[in-house]
Parts: sequence; C-alpha cells; structure tokens
Amino acid sequence: MKILIDFFPILLFFGAYKVYDIYIGTSVLMAATLVQMGLIYALDHKLTVMHKITLALILIFGSLTLVLHDERFIKWKPTVLYAAMAIGLALAVWVWRKNFLKLMLGSQLTLPEAVWMRLNRVWIVYCAFMSLINAYVAAYYSTEAWVNFKLWGYAFPLVFIIGQGFYIARYIKTDEPTV
Repeated sequence: MKILIDFFPILLFFGAYKVYDIYIGTSVLMAATLVQMGLIYALDHKLTVMHKITLALILIFGSLTLVLHDERFIKWKPTVLYAAMAIGLALAVWVWRKNFLKLMLGSQLTLPEAVWMRLNRVWIVYCAFMSLINAYVAAYYSTEAWVNFKLWGYAFPLVFIIGQGFYIARYIKTDEPTV
C-alpha cells in the first residue's frame, strides 16, 4: 500500500501529461502530492522533513510553472531537490558532524558507525548524480524526453535502494538461532 502511495503522484502526472500537456500534468502532480501527504499524515500521524521539503518544492515550482506558463520550473524541481539533499547530507556530516541517515534510520537499524558513514557518502554521491542527470536532461532534451526520463528514471532509485539493501543485509544481526 505504502509503495502505491509513494508512486501515484508521478504516475498521475505522467498520465495527465500524455493525455493533455505539461501544465495539466503539473496541476495533477500538485493535487496528487497534496493528497499523498494527507494519506501519509493519516497513516503515520506525521510528515518527515523530506516529505515537507518535497511538498514545498512541488507546490513552489509547480505554481511558478503554472503562473509563468514556463515548463522549465517543474523540470528543474528534481534537480533542486536532489542537490539540496546532497548538500544537506554533506554539510551535516562534514561540518556539523551529524549523520542524518543514522538520525533518521538509527532507531530501525543497528549498523556499525563506519557503515553509517559509507551509506551517508554513497547517498551524497547518489543525490549529486541524480541532480546532475536531471539537470542535463532538463536542459538539453525536450519536455517529452524529460517526462519519459522522469518516469523511466525511477529505475535509478530502485536499483540504488536494492543495492543498499544487499549492502546493509550483511550487517543486520538476527536474533534467530542458527541450526
């Protein structure tokens, strides 16, 4: 259920774009993201910082796209989001000496400190990569190509998360006795 909630705004955006245009797609994305956040809040009784930032960026860049009738704003939203995440993670670990990944997930996962640091670095590189690749596609390709990239580009996060799962799995201790 949760995965469906995570992906339905982008799927609705893609459908609305294909049937209508980028402006209707952007309106649908904004509305669907508001509904998505309402559902997440109803289920979890809270929104994470990431949820709030994503919502704010979609509403800001979406509004700029619609008001100024300029599709570049919605196309650059993922670039700004990923760049902010990369910068935030980097500043947190190298300036403030905090590991945000550990702060967010430490209650769910017990990992060695070195693993948390590697994960943080990998997330910084991943977010920087995603920011750069979105910027490249947004700047040098048509809106049609960008929308297709946006949909099929979800392979990057899926591969990244699955890879992380395999990496983390070897460090997770189970309480089950071995036979």
